[in-house]
Amino acid sequence: MQSDVAVLGAGMVGVCVALHLQARGRSVALVDRRGAAEETSFGNAGLIQREGVYPYGFPHDFGALLRYGLNRTIDAHYHPSALPGLAPFLWKYWHYSRPARHAAIARLYARLIEHCVAEHQALAAQAGATGLLRPSGYLKLFRTERERDTRFAEAERWHAEFGINFRTLDARELREREPHLAPVLVGALHWTDPVSVSDPQALALAYLRLFESRGGRFLQGNAISLYQEADDWSLRTAQGPLQAGAAVIALGPWADAVTRMLGYDLPLAVKRGYHMHYRAAGQAVLNTPSLDVERGYFLAPMQRGIRLTTGAEFALRDAPRTPVQLGRAEPIARELFPLAERLDAEPWMGSRPCTPDMMPIIGRAHRHANLWFAFGHAHHGFTLGPVTGRLIGEMIAGETPFIDPRPYQADRF
Repeated sequence: MQSDVAVLGAGMVGVCVALHLQARGRSVALVDRRGAAEETSFGNAGLIQREGVYPYGFPHDFGALLRYGLNRTIDAHYHPSALPGLAPFLWKYWHYSRPARHAAIARLYARLIEHCVAEHQALAAQAGATGLLRPSGYLKLFRTERERDTRFAEAERWHAEFGINFRTLDARELREREPHLAPVLVGALHWTDPVSVSDPQALALAYLRLFESRGGRFLQGNAISLYQEADDWSLRTAQGPLQAGAAVIALGPWADAVTRMLGYDLPLAVKRGYHMHYRAAGQAVLNTPSLDVERGYFLAPMQRGIRLTTGAEFALRDAPRTPVQLGRAEPIARELFPLAERLDAEPWMGSRPCTPDMMPIIGRAHRHANLWFAFGHAHHGFTLGPVTGRLIGEMIAGETPFIDPRPYQADRF
């Protein structure tokens, strides 16, 4: 088989890269070892995070560091045995998260984030999937006035600098909006620009169907078989050998398995996360996806039920699952919102691909011809899939990119 481009990885990023290349006249083979969106893109909070101009940084205040050091929190957990191997990454992550550096990164990151809703809406309209998008925004819920006031002030700054829209809700206004939340909250910050998705995997699959309806091929194969042969890239698939003039690595947390094989030493790590679905008890309804800020878990109304998602677990990517954060979050979430029985047989776990400077790696591989990178999006792979797809598509097609790609290229490391 022959294609102009082979896109390796069929998560949200890979599917969107394939669609944008196809729209520019390239024949594209999309390759994954599993089905589409069955890994990291399957389980997430289902948010297109237009407000997420500041990528999630490493804490610098002593209180947070002490809490995390005790390893008893919901929003962060670590495997002690993994720390020696993760230490170089974590040191760089801490370094880039210092306030001045974090602010500089946010100004670059915002150039990607500001397009996320519009780019998703464009693809969803073409795919007939706009019904999965809900312009609800999401809520940050507060239990203390101190946290509430700090976040309100932060939102004012972000609005002034980045034009992000929000509403502040006092306790009464929050009860009117979410009457089934327990009356223990002092208010909420309503980010109004983000879009929530009722089934993240269903959206990715709708994009895949659009790709296939336009002649794209979805093949099963292991990216580790990729090799360069003369001017082409080759790999084995279940449907036979594939040759392509260019290859795009969009493998998320598995990207380093291929990049290291090709001689790239990129500072990549993963943050693992878990989710579980629940039936809402009785007639209870959660109208808006909601983050319990001071407890560190997220509740999102999904087609399958109420999805509870946890924060970051620092562990080796392939280490055994340890859903302790889910176990810690569940009783607290039940006190806040009336959850009934679990709907999943086992907790889902996924791995978020991370770089220490919190920005994705997007662009040309600097040591090989016709090799491109599109990974490292951490918490925002689902959010930035269409933005990354358009950027890669324009660069491969020789168009002027709609965003300056230089800050996101691999050679920055």
